[in-house]
Amino acid sequence: MRVKLMSFVATLLLVSACAGSPKTESMSEGSGMADTSASHGTTSMGIGLGKVPAANSENFLVADVGNRVFFGFNKYDISASAAIVLDRQAQWLQENPSVTITIEGNCDERGTREYNLALGDRRANAAKDFLVALGVDANRLQTVSFGKEKPVALGSTESAWALNRNATAVVN
Repeated sequence: MRVKLMSFVATLLLVSACAGSPKTESMSEGSGMADTSASHGTTSMGIGLGKVPAANSENFLVADVGNRVFFGFNKYDISASAAIVLDRQAQWLQENPSVTITIEGNCDERGTREYNLALGDRRANAAKDFLVALGVDANRLQTVSFGKEKPVALGSTESAWALNRNATAVVN
């Protein structure tokens, strides 16, 4: 009973965090702050203000648009909170027609390698199909599945597993 309650609370917190703010943070990038290297498309906004990501950069996608959508256990359907993020991604891609992305499908550590590679593929393609339905040219979108091989959160807990069940957009 306690595990179910903790799982419910973790899921509720995850959903409310995704729905509460248009910005998402890349778990693998740490704070989600802009990289200061010119190779990542950052531009300076003035003395003392630091670096701000260029509108067509991956840093902008991560910090201002949202680059990751989450899935339920053994699921690949697009939730309401994922649809909000994908809608912002579609708008951003339409505003930046030269940008192409790869959508990486990911899973938690449970299940076989083969099962998770197939599930990651379905998650990446579900996100791609949603973007295409919103008007993004399919030729600008690639997909790849990493299955359980590229976790964003370490640990064998429900909260870590929930973070690892995702599709992540990466600028090519």
